[in-house]
Amino acid sequence: MNIRRKKVIIMGAAGRDFHNFNVFFRNNENYEVVAFTAAQIPNIDNRTYPAKLAGKLYPNGIPIYPEEQLEELIRKNRVDIVVFSYSDVSHGYVMDRASQAMACGADFWLLGPRSTQLKAKKPVIAICAVRTGAGKSQTTRRVTEILKELGINACVVRHPMPYGDLVEQEVQRFEKIEDLDRYKCTIEEREEYEKHIIRGNTVFAGVDYGKILQEAEKDFDVIVWDGGNNDFPFYKPNLLITVVDPLRAGHELTYYPGSILFRSAQVIVINKMDSATPDQVKIIQENLQKFNNKAKVVEAHSLLTVSDPELIRGKRVLIVEDGPTLTHGEMDYGAGAVAAQRYGAGEIIEPMPFATGSILDAYEKYPHLKKCLPALGYSPIQIRELEETINNTPADLVITATPINLSLILKVNKPIVNVDYSLKEISKPDLKDILTEFFTSKVLKPESE
Repeated sequence: MNIRRKKVIIMGAAGRDFHNFNVFFRNNENYEVVAFTAAQIPNIDNRTYPAKLAGKLYPNGIPIYPEEQLEELIRKNRVDIVVFSYSDVSHGYVMDRASQAMACGADFWLLGPRSTQLKAKKPVIAICAVRTGAGKSQTTRRVTEILKELGINACVVRHPMPYGDLVEQEVQRFEKIEDLDRYKCTIEEREEYEKHIIRGNTVFAGVDYGKILQEAEKDFDVIVWDGGNNDFPFYKPNLLITVVDPLRAGHELTYYPGSILFRSAQVIVINKMDSATPDQVKIIQENLQKFNNKAKVVEAHSLLTVSDPELIRGKRVLIVEDGPTLTHGEMDYGAGAVAAQRYGAGEIIEPMPFATGSILDAYEKYPHLKKCLPALGYSPIQIRELEETINNTPADLVITATPINLSLILKVNKPIVNVDYSLKEISKPDLKDILTEFFTSKVLKPESE
């Protein structure tokens, strides 16, 4: 007797959705994934999760549709289960999607760590955050710096950003700057990989994180998971470090799945202590006492480094900030705005009136954006539109606080001042103390299968 496979739609944003499919559904004959839906990231829908990656149960691959078609897809395919598989959204947002799916008759699932995390043979240190833009990347760079000081052979595995050819991106290894061009990386990918490469770190990323894990374990003794958005890691961590942003105090309890990380971390880094108010920090501390009072707490500053601060004073400036931090991260300013204020910019030019194409669309989608330009570049067309927007804006100077050197990608008709930021711990134990203890304890040993 043949049992009908339950029909599934996976809601995603080209990352967690593919991983959930690969580890839970790909070879599972109890389920039939009839579609993915796509949100948050432009131009990742209207393509197919390829048959080569989807496995023997899916000889034609799996179509990817815009999330706006969810209800139609549920009804058309008589879907049994909708699996929500992306991150950095409020709890209210998640339940709105749940209500939408259930009103069409489907169950609504959230797959947790036990169902989706792979177990590594090597120790895994995971750096994650409660929100995009909390300072996760600078914390990861600090961790890799400490590991080098300790003489530990580690690599970085980055949360996925497969926005191009999925087969070509199945397993990616970045060791030199030229690899960014070889893999046709977007601005968003370059923001995460470039600084690691410059520091001599090997970075893995892609689509199939089982295969990526196998490759990483061949040459390295420790794996550093560099999280994306506020998602939990794809690998079971031996040490989980979660970065909290007091400028968005309270979000550590109200955003999915960052609240999971806040409650389960062994180490909490309270970043941006140099710009947060005492009341904001107090909210974080009180929530830690209620929900994770066993975590070790590291307080830290987010230190700015400006390439030519003397150029800023008195100038009309255009501020370019990290894209995801401003968009679904919901911040209305970043390190570039802080640098403009600190070094006496004469006027901040609002870029929206000069935006073109999808950049203008972003201002309409995210109305909280006013004085900053998000460095969006998910496709060659969008990169060109970003360049046009910068060149159209009547400013004397561009202050860019993206983690990459935009002048290497864009042809800009104005001088550029680059803003960098790094993590500086101000409390004890600091990250070096914690990592040193980690590598001298039994925690080092991965759990047995």
